[in-house]
Amino acid sequence: MASKLSLFIRLSRPLFLLGAVLLYGFGVGIARFLGTSIDWSLYLLGQGIVTTLQLSAHYLNEFYDAPSDVENNNRTSFSGGSGAIGPGKLTRNTALVAAATSLTLMTSLSVLLLEQVNFSPLIVIILILSFLGAFFYSTPPIRLASSGYGELTTSILVSNLVPAFAFILQFGEFHRLIAMSTFPLTALHLAMMLIFELPDYATDIKYGKQNLLLRLGWQQAMGFHNLLILSGFLLLAMAIGFGLPLAIALPAFLPLPLGLFQIWQMRRIASGAKPNWTAMGLTAVVLFSSTAYLLAFAFWTR
Repeated sequence: MASKLSLFIRLSRPLFLLGAVLLYGFGVGIARFLGTSIDWSLYLLGQGIVTTLQLSAHYLNEFYDAPSDVENNNRTSFSGGSGAIGPGKLTRNTALVAAATSLTLMTSLSVLLLEQVNFSPLIVIILILSFLGAFFYSTPPIRLASSGYGELTTSILVSNLVPAFAFILQFGEFHRLIAMSTFPLTALHLAMMLIFELPDYATDIKYGKQNLLLRLGWQQAMGFHNLLILSGFLLLAMAIGFGLPLAIALPAFLPLPLGLFQIWQMRRIASGAKPNWTAMGLTAVVLFSSTAYLLAFAFWTR
């Protein structure tokens, strides 16, 4: 039983769940910065919706990618699936049942939420877009993960829609601070997604998974990755010019050396150096999460 439980925890990808917790808190922090008193019951209800939707996306991805993930010899902590499904482990049906359960719980929480807040078209639109993006990331016939658009969809969902959802629940309407502070994170998140896909390159070719990496080709994808990191910090600098307070933006530049180090690593790999995909994945996660954390911390403490 203990072994099955540990496998199910691994299947749920708790590390990635923490990312959405951070981005949700980020959105609430902006509302607090603008003078809103936090409604903690709405906070927890909204976070529950985000987490259950994210869990359903994880389980569906594990279900549909199980055949290719079993053959992936380059699995890391960040790519190649959880490794919890296969002979002697959990079955694919476990992931499917878990996805259905998570979606049912998410729907129930959404109904409760809509009963508690005044009708907001923005909230409804964000919920619908988030559901469609999460559900069809892995699910046929759309299967965004194999279309070349899945990475962008996920980056927008995590970096833009989650903070916007959290913010609007508290503030009641959209504000330009959301766009200015989250678009830099979208670029960094998309760069992180490309790094996660690189170890799976050969397996994805075998199974015809036409994700963004395969559509670009590994050489162009590496260059695009570097451009995304630079663009993320450029967007942050531009946001200052459009009104993002300097005291909020400046701390978020602290991870810039890490971003430049990541570009240097990618250029070395492109030149033929042996890659350490686990280290690269960790660097990408720290770069994205530390930038998001520093922005969130600044909003919460100002």
